[in-house]
Amino acid sequence: MRGRSTERERIGRLLADGRRGNSGALLIHGEAGIGKSALLDWAAGQAGGARVLRVEGIESEMELAYGGLHQLFLPVLDLVDSLPPAQADALRAVFGLTSDEVRDSFTVGLAVLTMLSEAAADGPLLCLVDDAQWVDRPSVDMLTFAARRLRAEGVVMLFAVRDGAPGATVKGLPGLLVEGLDRTAAAELLTGLPPYVADRVMEEAGGNPLALIELSAALTPAQRAGRLGPLALPETAAGLRGRIQDGFLDQVGRLPEATRLVLLVAAADDTGSLATVLEAARELGAGVEDLEPAERAGLVILSGELVRFRHPLVRYAAYRSAPLARRIAAHRALAGALGGAGQPHRRAWHLAAAATGPDEGVAEELERVAEWAGNRQAMASASAAYERAAQLTADRDLRARRLVQAARKAADAGQDQRCGALADQVPLPLADQEVAANFARARAAVELGHRSPAAAARILLDSADLTGAAHPEATASLLVDAVHAAYSGGDAALMAEVASRAPELPVLAVPALLFGDGVPDASGMPDASGVSGAPDVPGALAALRPLVAATEVTATGVMERLLTGIHCLLTGDHPTARRVALGAVAHCREQGISGWLPTTLDLLVRTELALGHHEEAVARGTEALRLAEYYDLAHRASHLRAALALPAAVRGEEEQVRALTEEALGYARPRGVGRAAADALWARGLLELGLGRAQAALDELAAARQEVGHPLLCLPLLPDLVEAAVRAGRPERAAQAAGVLDAWATALDRPALGALAARCRALTGPDGTAEQHFTAALALHGDGNGNGNGNGNSDGDSDRHGATDRHGAGTGNAFDRARTALLYGEWLRRLRRQIDAREQLRAALDGFEALGARPWAERARSELGAAGGETVLTTRQDGPISLLSPQEREVVRLAATGASNREIAAQLFLSPRTVGHHLYRAFPKLGVGSRTELAALLAA
Repeated sequence: MRGRSTERERIGRLLADGRRGNSGALLIHGEAGIGKSALLDWAAGQAGGARVLRVEGIESEMELAYGGLHQLFLPVLDLVDSLPPAQADALRAVFGLTSDEVRDSFTVGLAVLTMLSEAAADGPLLCLVDDAQWVDRPSVDMLTFAARRLRAEGVVMLFAVRDGAPGATVKGLPGLLVEGLDRTAAAELLTGLPPYVADRVMEEAGGNPLALIELSAALTPAQRAGRLGPLALPETAAGLRGRIQDGFLDQVGRLPEATRLVLLVAAADDTGSLATVLEAARELGAGVEDLEPAERAGLVILSGELVRFRHPLVRYAAYRSAPLARRIAAHRALAGALGGAGQPHRRAWHLAAAATGPDEGVAEELERVAEWAGNRQAMASASAAYERAAQLTADRDLRARRLVQAARKAADAGQDQRCGALADQVPLPLADQEVAANFARARAAVELGHRSPAAAARILLDSADLTGAAHPEATASLLVDAVHAAYSGGDAALMAEVASRAPELPVLAVPALLFGDGVPDASGMPDASGVSGAPDVPGALAALRPLVAATEVTATGVMERLLTGIHCLLTGDHPTARRVALGAVAHCREQGISGWLPTTLDLLVRTELALGHHEEAVARGTEALRLAEYYDLAHRASHLRAALALPAAVRGEEEQVRALTEEALGYARPRGVGRAAADALWARGLLELGLGRAQAALDELAAARQEVGHPLLCLPLLPDLVEAAVRAGRPERAAQAAGVLDAWATALDRPALGALAARCRALTGPDGTAEQHFTAALALHGDGNGNGNGNGNSDGDSDRHGATDRHGAGTGNAFDRARTALLYGEWLRRLRRQIDAREQLRAALDGFEALGARPWAERARSELGAAGGETVLTTRQDGPISLLSPQEREVVRLAATGASNREIAAQLFLSPRTVGHHLYRAFPKLGVGSRTELAALLAA
């Protein structure tokens, strides 16, 4: 470990933390041969009494779903029985110990997290993942999922990844770049060489430790004596990887033929099982005694049960140096050895590796492997199996079906670029309409996920037109997906076009009636009668009622739930939208539809914001954004960043708003994701308005309105636009926007919208009517805690954790109410009605401070001072809860409901020990000593 003091110090700190019961993870990365594996070996040697688990990636087996996870946990597999039943069942299924399906990859991730915690129950645990670029994708995903959530278990996880290798993606972990040795450290590895020779070797190796060792070992006696010619070490160094590989090839090539044969079998195998390797080798005429020359040469390390190559490049050399015929024979022999071992997925991949042309029998086995992997949420592995099955398929239509399946699974795995490449291979035209519909969904997934939602909707719409009445279920499903894509893009005209194909379909009836006549005239005013040329608002509201009922009494799918919640949100029924959104989130969790969870949470965030529940919106939005980034859902992440920017704007967090909106707009604008762009610009406008920069606010809000066009889609931002226009001295723009808002509020008849419309009438109308509009607005707002006098119901819906929402589900919005009080107070002060003004301004100040809306609170405080009121700084009334971190708040909220540590861990994707750690830290801050006291405190 010469020259690695910095790296050893950092790893040593992690190991020391592990001995103290803390957890940590580190990604060690660098070029081939730079010393990553040596650092892992050093860490294992420093582990002391810690348990060490290790997995090494194998390039030829990186598509074998969960193979790496199985290899890592093999020494502690008995701990599976101690896991909660659902987690234990998930691990048994992914390891192929049962034939059960796995509906939710997060259950697997949580099981891995709990397994690591259980393995560390008696002392620290060190997990080493070497050559992670060659570990199968599902295993890497689950291990990094766990690594990011470890806190207080005493688990240290070290990942080693070769830079530049395909698949070298380990996300979200702190990194340690391992670079070449300096000349002093390099010279210490070259003792016994003349200075001139050592200099030439160091120049050639470029500081790479493996290159230094291998190049010096390869020198002939004459070269060691200093007689170096230009051909031995050329002035222009060859590629390092190639020179090292040539050295290994030479070493393997000098071995006896039988030894090379058994090494070939070991290189083709992924289990590391000595018994499996020897059984297959015997079929080829080699035995255990033939391993001795390779062991003496230091190319392999043997134990009673395992065979391990000294370096991945040795494995590569052993495999690639063999002729094709021998490689095929090795895979066939391994398939035979695994045939009776209960490992049909491994057997199928070896048969596929041995195939030299179309083979329907092997293709069918691979298709079963794909189904097995897909049922265990290993979508990348399922896609690879379908792709290889397609390559072995002679029949054109069957090959097309398998390629389409491969593309869809790639999309599910977040591999959109690969999905597109697979879709390009599908032979067209497609005779089977069901396959054609799935093909359209695969192409649309790529478009919606990373390109254009409008293009995605068009693909789905065209496919629905081709599918036609002969396949009504497939057609309906395509249209529903298409209208959701159009909504995501903020394209009302496209939503109407899609919905017009099947207006009799309940979930499409609402957009057909709301947007069926395109964008209303310049006034934006709907005709409530529903006559031709205007939206039919009453008809849309009537069509929405049975949809809402269906989500509560029937097993509707996630897309139907999503659109129902969206329709409720668009039509201003925020309490019902929240209830539907909670149901959609719960449905995704219960059914294991993890890929849709960020989207349903996004809907819940929108409803929380509409109801003024800013802290809840931030908590849900943060979770959703973390999931979207985990799944590489860039499209959904742009929506979520824009949504999270809104409460940040309310709090006056200018830097945070800029960062979130720049990233959201950078993605949304070039791709036509109009709704995300509009929300991001809205957040900027709201920030400028709170900071008193009216013209800048008006510019941002006007741009936001242009992004979506249809007044119904930009209705929530119109009150801000009206206020900005009034303050910027643009009364004509304020009056136009106020008119649109008033018309839609009248047609929709929602108290929350009515309150905002009344406030805007007060701002834009004559002074003689302003007061009646302000007082009407305050009455419709209610008390800001869901207790308005409108038709909302405060039914105490439970959130995803089972806790009752302290806000209820009414129509009141504390932020909107405080803003109305502020504007009313300002108006009263201008009329010199100081006592009346102080009452409203004090209410506004209290409301803003309770929400942490700092710029708005400053504005209210300034106005209150001008009106002669007391302006002593107040504090938020959160009590000791405000002392907790966001993670501690979530844990405390669940603990107060009576949930156990394991139940809380399952909800929040933490380990039970981390939950206990958070409670240990939270109880003293709250001044409580038990969960009973905790529940009483939160209730108060």
